[in-house]
Amino acid sequence: MCCVFDRYDIWETPVFDAGTMKKVLEINPDARFAPVGSGYVINAGEIADGELFRCPALTDSGCALGDEKPFDCRIWPFRIMEHEGERVIAVSSLCEEVHGRDFRELKSFLEKGLAETIFRYADENPQIVKPFYGNYTVVLAEHR
Repeated sequence: MCCVFDRYDIWETPVFDAGTMKKVLEINPDARFAPVGSGYVINAGEIADGELFRCPALTDSGCALGDEKPFDCRIWPFRIMEHEGERVIAVSSLCEEVHGRDFRELKSFLEKGLAETIFRYADENPQIVKPFYGNYTVVLAEHR
């Protein structure tokens, strides 16, 4: 679910740093990228209704990047988003692993250090902050 996109969720492709983008191009020389801030996003081109776009790092056995995945991928199904003027950490409703979990459990998990890591990374890489989208549930808001 998290590595395959249709025309409606292509906005969710991860942001790659220059080094990771280079590794993807070594794996898949046909991959195309577009700059965003100090990072890069996959340029999927035009996607027709019903068509799916696979991340160029996705292989039949999973992600070819292993532990060197983009930050967005490492924190999935969490996503940092801009919602009502503040940054929030939200969770995708599409991820079966967390879909049935208690909201308080997810919030507690984030508060044990992951939230701080996510917000700090976003301070250094603001291009990873996505606009809020309705199929996400806000778990934790940043209070500056």
